[in-house]
Amino acid sequence: MTKKPRVSVVCPLFDEEDNVVPLAEAVIRSLPAHESWELILVDDGSADATYARARQVVERDPRIRVFRLARNYGQSTATQAGFDQARGDIIVTMDGDLQNDPGDIPRLIDKLEEGYDLVAGYREHRRDRWLTRKVPSKVANVLIRWLTGVPIRDNGCSLKAYRCGLVRRIGLYSEMHRFIPALAVGITGARTAELPVRHYPRRYGRTKYGLSRVWKVLSDLLIVIMIRWFRDQPLHMFALGALGALVAASVFLVGAVLASLMAGPSPDSIVLPSAAIVFVGLALYLIMVGLIAEVALRQVSSWAPSSAERASVP
Repeated sequence: MTKKPRVSVVCPLFDEEDNVVPLAEAVIRSLPAHESWELILVDDGSADATYARARQVVERDPRIRVFRLARNYGQSTATQAGFDQARGDIIVTMDGDLQNDPGDIPRLIDKLEEGYDLVAGYREHRRDRWLTRKVPSKVANVLIRWLTGVPIRDNGCSLKAYRCGLVRRIGLYSEMHRFIPALAVGITGARTAELPVRHYPRRYGRTKYGLSRVWKVLSDLLIVIMIRWFRDQPLHMFALGALGALVAASVFLVGAVLASLMAGPSPDSIVLPSAAIVFVGLALYLIMVGLIAEVALRQVSSWAPSSAERASVP
């Protein structure tokens, strides 16, 4: 396929051998009206026949491409690999388990062309287990909306449409694919919208997600919050740490004074004042690092394109 496609559909796969062929056929049926498109299948180190089945559909249709990762890296890394290979001006992501409906892709693209940078689908009638999937997802979405300030109601839904220029500025790792809207708004000021999408029960294979991912998601959420709150003003973050260190130093200093008044001088009386000095030094160190980060950020900002130039990026 030599012609540059207009739309790239990125689909990570992990042990989805029974879903590959139906998935490709559904995408082909859903996108005939577009001038040009491509389907990028990323095999995330599957242990079954997923890659072999993907090769079969590639041989039937030149608009389909497949890439195989050396091992299982996770959905975020597989999605990023698909982003790196995508050539379309519009990039759509979806799961490979047939729970997303490719028939919703044209609707997402039409909404994107209204002037948005990202359109997120939300599963209006989700077909998953209540206790292990729906409840943790609802709690996580409420927490993400509250902490990031980005009003996306279903961050876990993979069916989303992006402008190419947006995904080129976001790097994914760990479980960051869940936080693309928050990252997009925090890093680029992206304009976002939502659309209800269809959702189906899984027909083949088994889910790879469960309660075991909760702690990883929470740690990634902390990273997103740090990026969103302190990306443009890193000194504020280091100043908060320095303030905590000064509070700890004050506690140790008060403890040293009280111990001296109550017990009098002793060989151990140097411990508390020494701890106070250590925390004062830590506070000064954090302030210096924050100042260096501010200078570095201002230097990078002077090289970066203006907001008007960023807005013109397709």
